[in-house]
Amino acid sequence: MSIAEERLSAAGLEAEMRALGRAARDAAEVLAAASTEAKNRALVAAAEALLKRQEEILAANAEDLGAARAKGLSGALIDRLELSPARIEAMAQGLREIAALADPVGDVIAQWERPNGLKISRVRVPLGVIAIIYESRPNVTADAGGLCLKSGNAAILRGGSESFHSSAAIHACLVDGLRAGGLPESAIQRLPTRERAAVGLLLTMPEYVDIIVPRGGKSLIERVQRESRIPVIAHLDGNCHVYVDRAADLAMARAVSLNAKMRRTGVCGAAETLLVDRAVAETHLAPLVEDLLAAGCEVRGDEATQKVDARVQPASPADWDTEFLDAIIAVKLVDGVDEAIRHIARHGSHHTESIITGDEATARRFLERVDSAIVLHNASTQFADGGEFGMGAEIGISTNRLHARGPVGVEQLTSFKYVVHGSGQTRP
Repeated sequence: MSIAEERLSAAGLEAEMRALGRAARDAAEVLAAASTEAKNRALVAAAEALLKRQEEILAANAEDLGAARAKGLSGALIDRLELSPARIEAMAQGLREIAALADPVGDVIAQWERPNGLKISRVRVPLGVIAIIYESRPNVTADAGGLCLKSGNAAILRGGSESFHSSAAIHACLVDGLRAGGLPESAIQRLPTRERAAVGLLLTMPEYVDIIVPRGGKSLIERVQRESRIPVIAHLDGNCHVYVDRAADLAMARAVSLNAKMRRTGVCGAAETLLVDRAVAETHLAPLVEDLLAAGCEVRGDEATQKVDARVQPASPADWDTEFLDAIIAVKLVDGVDEAIRHIARHGSHHTESIITGDEATARRFLERVDSAIVLHNASTQFADGGEFGMGAEIGISTNRLHARGPVGVEQLTSFKYVVHGSGQTRP
């Protein structure tokens, strides 16, 4: 299977992008008033299309994988790119779960009555047109399109060049769903080109696009934040930490630390640094390090960590600030929870951090003082996922402090307006 790619002149590309933007704006008006039933019908039909077209999707993915391997992409990037029947089923299930969620549009968040008789309601409304720019993971095509649809937003999708054919095949299933739901096909559009200039144009069309959501590597997100004339929901990276406290159960600490790093090393919720309380170095450090090494993880440690196993490599100053997205972890001893909090504040990316401890007061101190979008107690950082939070799916994990923070699901893709009912009141 081969997906045709449009190659346009500069003038042609700008005209194409503006036509795409106008179509998205028109579709957004329809979606804002679309019934929950129509949106759910489209989502379920898209899920069915993914399964029906599985062979086409896998063939398109094989084309992308061949090109990626020829380019010498890393194992972590190949893992992000690769699809399988199980991953396609997971995409379909994700769309079904989005369909099962409550429709946020029209939800009354709050309501009250003023002394003058005015009745005021705060009501959820769609954001409008959302452009999602992402790398590697073709499943984002389904997640992002589905979430935008359920929240009443039109979507413009720009997948990574390495997943071009896979994303196109998945997008075709979403369009099948839109037809089945009687909704405009332009409600979920994708850029039909890999040209970088298309992204530049997308970032400078505030008349058509209301929100930009970049999902990918640090260089992509920095470019979007630097060039965009449109508000951005993003996170720069996922430098996540696990802190093993002096009151940690060793068996729990071993299980959680290993899962946090090695379940999937290429996801943004993977732990990149393990901090261990110096008070339990004698009992906890060696088993934790040995588990990671035995699982094939490269361990880069401070001086104390290097002493527990000859295979531990010296950690450089840069390692504490690095999102490895690979089977590599930095390990350090700290003097209790306060030093762990200081280390995370200095080196973390405000994404996801976990404390392993049986001391409730220590846990509370960590959870209150660590300034990250997600903080966990006695659980793996790999739970940093909208699906695991019961949100159906997510567009990404936002480390913003305004509008959306943490998993960005259907509610986070809405804003609100005030609806006021009167009985002829005039303001004195």
